[in-house]
Amino acid sequence: MSRENERSEEPRAGAPEQLALIRETVRKAKVPKAKPRTWRGAPLAKELPVARVMVDKGVLHLDKYFDYAVTEELDAVAQPGVRVRVRFGAGAHNVREGRREGGGMIDGFLIERRAESDYAGPLAALAYVVSPEPVLSPELLELSRAIADRYAGSLADVLQLAIPPRNGPAEAKPSPEPLPPPAVAEAGTWERYAQGPAFLRELAGGGAPRAVWTALPGPHWPDELARAVAATLASGRGALVVLPDGRSAARVDAALTALVGKGQHVLLTADAGPQKRYRQWLAVRRGSVRAVVGTRAAMFAPVADLGLVVVWDDGDSSHSDDNAPFPHVREVLELRAQHSKCAFLLGAVSCTVEAAQLVEGKWAAPLRAGREQVRAAAPLIRTVGDVELARDGAARAARLPSLAWQTVRDGLKSGPVLVQVPRRGYVPSLACERCRTPARCRHCAGPLEAADQQELHCGWCGRDAAGWRCGECGSVRLRAQMVGAKRTAEELGRAFPAVPVRTSGRDHVLDSVPGAPALVVSTPGAEPVAEGGYAAALLLDGWAMLGRPDLRAGEEALRRWISAAALVRGHGEGGTVVVVAEPTLRPVQALVRWDPVGHAQRELAERAELGFPPVSRMAAVSGRPEAVAAFLAAAELPGDAEVLGPVPLPVAEPGRPRRPGDPPVGEVWERALLRVPPGSGAALAAALKSAQVARLVRGGGDPVRIRIDPLDIG
Repeated sequence: MSRENERSEEPRAGAPEQLALIRETVRKAKVPKAKPRTWRGAPLAKELPVARVMVDKGVLHLDKYFDYAVTEELDAVAQPGVRVRVRFGAGAHNVREGRREGGGMIDGFLIERRAESDYAGPLAALAYVVSPEPVLSPELLELSRAIADRYAGSLADVLQLAIPPRNGPAEAKPSPEPLPPPAVAEAGTWERYAQGPAFLRELAGGGAPRAVWTALPGPHWPDELARAVAATLASGRGALVVLPDGRSAARVDAALTALVGKGQHVLLTADAGPQKRYRQWLAVRRGSVRAVVGTRAAMFAPVADLGLVVVWDDGDSSHSDDNAPFPHVREVLELRAQHSKCAFLLGAVSCTVEAAQLVEGKWAAPLRAGREQVRAAAPLIRTVGDVELARDGAARAARLPSLAWQTVRDGLKSGPVLVQVPRRGYVPSLACERCRTPARCRHCAGPLEAADQQELHCGWCGRDAAGWRCGECGSVRLRAQMVGAKRTAEELGRAFPAVPVRTSGRDHVLDSVPGAPALVVSTPGAEPVAEGGYAAALLLDGWAMLGRPDLRAGEEALRRWISAAALVRGHGEGGTVVVVAEPTLRPVQALVRWDPVGHAQRELAERAELGFPPVSRMAAVSGRPEAVAAFLAAAELPGDAEVLGPVPLPVAEPGRPRRPGDPPVGEVWERALLRVPPGSGAALAAALKSAQVARLVRGGGDPVRIRIDPLDIG
C-alpha cells in the first residue's frame, strides 16, 4: 500500500465513530501487507495474469523464459518489452499464501502476457516495473534470439549488447517530433560506378537491393554513403550505418548532416556518454529519428521501418564484439536484412573473403567502378623488395631505401607525406646485430625492448636487461628487428629538420592533418585524413604484416595497405605510394594493380579447396587441457564435424598486453578448432551450446570458452 493511501485527514473533534469506522475498513481490506516486491495477498490482474520474463542472467542453462504473476496494481504498466525486477532463485519450498517468495532481486525483460502458465507450481509475483518504456520490441527480440542461436550464446547476453542501460533523466524527456522525409538527392559521385545511380533509384523507390560495394580511393565515400541513406529516407523508410571507429562515423555524420540537414539522423558512439547515448537511442526507438550512424553497438539500433543496413570496412577487427557471444556486425546486419526484408550494402575500399563469398553465392550483387575509373583515382604504387634493399646502400645504413627517401622529398614539395609503420613505440623488437638471434630476457625469456630511448628491459617481466650478451655468438651489440613509429618519426625528423613530424597511434590518434607539407607517422588503422589528400605514402616493413602466422595475414596486410593508400592523391595528381615488401607476393601484386576483389576471389577459391572459413564454419573451444578434453568427449557433435587439435596456447605472462579471450595470466590452456561443412553451422552451434549447458548443470569445473567464427585461427 502506498503512503498516500495510508494517510487520512485529521478527525474533527466529536467524530470518534468516523475514525473507528475508517480504521476497521483499513484493517479488513485485502491489500498486501508486505513490500510490493512480494505482493503477498495482492489480487492478480483480471486478464492475462501471467508474465513471461527473460531474466538478465547470461548463463546458458538459464537461457529460457520464467513465468511470474502480475498483480492488479501492475496490470497497466506490465506490458511486453518493459524492464522489470523479479525475485529469482527462491525454490519451490518457500511458498506463502499460494505465492513463491524469497530469492534475490534481478533485472529482466517482460516478453509477453499470458492467461495461463506452463509451470504447474506456485508463481512469484513481479516485484515491480522499472519503467513503462517498452525497450524490447518483438523485432529486436527475434533478432537477438537468432544471434544467440548462431553464436551458441544466451539471449540475455545479446540483450545486454542490444539495449543500453537505462538512464532516468534521459527517459523522462520527450523525443522530438519526426521530420518529414527529405527530397531525393542527386547521385553525385555515385555516377563513377556503372550501377551506382540505379542502386540509389531502387532505394528511393522502396526496393531492397543487396550489394557489395568496392569503393574508389579518395575522400568521397562518406558522401556516397550519405546519399544512399538519403535515398532510403526519401522513400519513407529508415537506415542504419555501422562503421568501425568513431573517426569514420564522424565523417559520415558530417556528410549526412550537410546533405539532409539536422534532425534526420543520430550518431551513436561510445564517446557520447550514457545519458546522451540513451536519449538518442530512445529517439530512434520512439520513431522520432529514422536514420542511425554509429559504431559496433549501433548494429542493434531499433530503427523503425528499416529500409537499408550498411556496414563499412567489414574486415576491421573492431566489428567483432569482445563480449559474449562475440557477434560480428556483418553477420548481424545480414540477419537484419533477411528478417526485415530490407536493402543491404557492404562497402570498403578493399574486399574481404566474406564479401567475395556473398557475391559468388548470388546473395548480393557487385557494385564497383571500371578499370578506367580505378586508374584515375588510385595513386601510383611502387615496390622495394629484398633484391633492391640488398643493393641499396641507403637502406643498409638507415633502413629506408633510396626510392623511399626520394619519394618523401618529392612529396613534401606539395603536401603531407604518410609513413605507415606496423609497430608503435621506439624499438619494439631487438636482435643480435651479428647473428640476428632475437634478444631475450635471461629471467623469463621474454623479448627485450627499448621504449622511448630508455634502458633495455624485458617486455614481459619488466626487469632491467643492462649488460645483455648474445647467447649464440657472444656479441653485445643489438639491432632493431622492427623499428617502431616513434623511432621512425625521430629518424625522419633528423633527415628533414625543417618539416614538422606528427605521430598517430594507439596512445594518441589524430583525426585529420592540414594539407601543408609535413611527415605523418602512423600505425595501421590510425592514419589521419589529410586535407586535399597525401602527396605520397611509405608502407614500411611489409614483411611484418605478411609474416604473421594467421590465415588472414595476406588479406589483412592488403586491407591495411589499401586503406592507407586510399588517402593519397590519385595518379593524375602526382600521388605515389612506396611499399617495402617483396613484389612477387600475391597481396603486393594486388596492391600494385589495385585489385582487392581479384585477391579476395582467389583467396576464397583456395579456402574452398582446403575447407577453411568462410566456406566452412568453425568454432574454437579453449580452456585447461583436461577441461577441453572432457568437453569434447561429452559434446554430441554433428557427424560431419572435424576436430583440429587441441594445441597449446601461448602462456600469458605478467605485465604483457592481453587480448580479449587470452588465457588467464600464468595458466596453461589449449585450444581445439571444430570445423563443419556448409549447412552444418547451426547444428554445430546447437551441439556446443547443449554441451556447455550440461556441463554447467553438473557443476562446471574449470571454465571452457566457446567462440563461433573466431577471427584469429592461426
